[in-house]
Amino acid sequence: MRYDKKRTIFYNVLFIVFCAALFLFLWNAPPETTKKLPQDKIHQRFQNMGKKAAEQFCEKCHNPKGEVPLPKKHPPKYRCLLCHKQTRK
Repeated sequence: MRYDKKRTIFYNVLFIVFCAALFLFLWNAPPETTKKLPQDKIHQRFQNMGKKAAEQFCEKCHNPKGEVPLPKKHPPKYRCLLCHKQTRK
């Protein structure tokens, strides 16, 4: 009986330590630095559109030969609104 009680206490302490470590990891996460979808006339129609539907229009302007080329180290371009959040009103 004593062995079961020690094992239970051990697992409880292990769980608490894990939760504390996870909390500290998330607490120290860097702030979000990615720009949100602009609130301008060009992007306004995409604000309330579904992400997948809106992302189909991104590459028309944001491509190597477009009006606003992406930086060379930019991550994959097919999921724009995963990082660039919509700012819904």
